[in-house]
Amino acid sequence: MVSLSPLIRLFRPSPRILLPARMTAAIEAQQAESEILIGWVQLAVVLTFAILYSLAPKTFHADIMLQPVPWALGIYAGFTLFRLLLAHRRRLPGWFLYLSIVADMALLLVTIWSFHIQYQQPPSFYLKAPTVLYVFIFIALRALRFEARFVLAAGAAAALGWLALVYYAVFSTMENPMITRNYVTYLTSNAILLGAEFDKIISILLVTAVIAAAILRARALLERAVIDGAAARDLSRFFAPEVAARITAAEHRIRAGEGEMQNAAILTVDIRGFTKLSMEAPPREVMALLSEYQSRVVPAIQRQGGSIDKFLGDGVMATFGAALPTETYAADALRAVDAVTAAVTLWNGERIAAGLAPLRIGAAVSTGPVLFGAVGDDTRLEYTVIGEAVNLAAKLENHTKREGVTALAPAAAYDLALMQGYRAPATARRLPARHVDGVEGPLDLVAIA
Repeated sequence: MVSLSPLIRLFRPSPRILLPARMTAAIEAQQAESEILIGWVQLAVVLTFAILYSLAPKTFHADIMLQPVPWALGIYAGFTLFRLLLAHRRRLPGWFLYLSIVADMALLLVTIWSFHIQYQQPPSFYLKAPTVLYVFIFIALRALRFEARFVLAAGAAAALGWLALVYYAVFSTMENPMITRNYVTYLTSNAILLGAEFDKIISILLVTAVIAAAILRARALLERAVIDGAAARDLSRFFAPEVAARITAAEHRIRAGEGEMQNAAILTVDIRGFTKLSMEAPPREVMALLSEYQSRVVPAIQRQGGSIDKFLGDGVMATFGAALPTETYAADALRAVDAVTAAVTLWNGERIAAGLAPLRIGAAVSTGPVLFGAVGDDTRLEYTVIGEAVNLAAKLENHTKREGVTALAPAAAYDLALMQGYRAPATARRLPARHVDGVEGPLDLVAIA
């Protein structure tokens, strides 16, 4: 015995993938937009029918009382406008969608059925109307929602409707049967060829099945695309956009130890005295302060082409030229220092106006070859940079306290930035032969701010 459970499952709105609520909401929003599009297409079909009906020559007598087409078009136009209103308000329940499908097919089939009355022909006359091809338009319309159950409902309504028209045409002329088995007679008269009518029904059912099967596959791809798209957006929140793009566009699975050497600049920024502040202030205030600080600093860095590598408490580490190679990495890094300094100065002005104490930051830039790639193991990976430039930036940032300046860079990095187009501020000054903790020998530095 053939089981009907697969067909029943198609008509039940049960997703094959358990999606998070936000992703389900995204799909439902897209479906709501599709219903609006379906409504406008339906309205266009009604207008098309009305125009064709008004332009087509009439062969019936003017005194015929019953003219169903104008009534059917008028009722359906009103129903479609009401449906469009509900669609715009996101108030289309499932039962109403099924009702809409029945209304679609009823409009078409009633219009076809009325042909034999308006043209004063036997019922078999309407079976040859090419208007039946509009059935496939109404079925295909349901594919816009990406739910096979509505396509199947449309196909079933069309097949049953046409079967009812065939039944009426056959049994309304039982006293004078018009059934034939001659194909030529069928084409040249009002005779009924049952095989041709069943061919139409089978065609409707087969087209419906093909579209439904395609939608089932497309729905799975849609859900996967929604998941992947959300994952990519989440990646861009946890990683720099350049790193997220590398991960999502990778041609093979990323493994630990994979990386490449790049000439890059490293920028580190942190808040002076933040550790003491975090121990004295309430946790909520500390997190609010940290969030506002990062909301000022991070955009300033990113606008200069910086890629945020990591957050270390109040510290921000950014790279220039590592995730996305560039010929102006040193200049971009120093421009970012200027931008960060300006952003913090503006912020401190706002804090002072609000009766709050200003904050001081420390920043440092270093340049050189770094290894940019994935570290960790198969269960936890992190994209980062490794190299002497990374270590030096951290040491210089700490050294700003000893020098009493806001930002430092090695003289070599500063000169490289000038060669790459950086315009030094008037406050920049050179600090020759400085001894930096953890660095062998004296180092020529430049106080940028």
